[in-house]
Amino acid sequence: MRLALTLLASVAVAPSAVARPVAVPPPRAQAARLRPATDPALLARDSLWNALRLTGDAAALAPLLADDWLLTHSDGRTQDKRDYLAELGRGARGGRVNTAITNEGVAVRRYGETAVITGASVQSGIGADGQPFSGRFRFTRVWVRHDRAWVMAASHSSRVASP
Repeated sequence: MRLALTLLASVAVAPSAVARPVAVPPPRAQAARLRPATDPALLARDSLWNALRLTGDAAALAPLLADDWLLTHSDGRTQDKRDYLAELGRGARGGRVNTAITNEGVAVRRYGETAVITGASVQSGIGADGQPFSGRFRFTRVWVRHDRAWVMAASHSSRVASP
């Protein structure tokens, strides 16, 4: 008890020892790079991601994904590149089949060689478990420039609750 009181007194006397969140504005040079993106190559890659998911062309989709790419599904499951592409490639033979993907409200923010794309997506299809799925989702995708091409490093979706 005495030790606890001593420690408490120390913290009260030395407030600089307590970590506090501090808002730090970005440096001026970095702020100039934090701009909305209109990079046609990036937007084309993001559109291609959806188009290839609809066709189930895992081989063509593979170069768009970083080797350590990670997908976080709306139910909290995670899937790495190898597992996702294998599931997509099986298609109607026990894999995932996407039948519709429509994106809305897509916004792109660039941070140098990294970009974050957010938006809403209405999707439907058949899951790897053979069950149909459909819904409206919010998504976040992180893209990085690697060897002068954009590759996706991560993707996350959250199901939008029905009103």
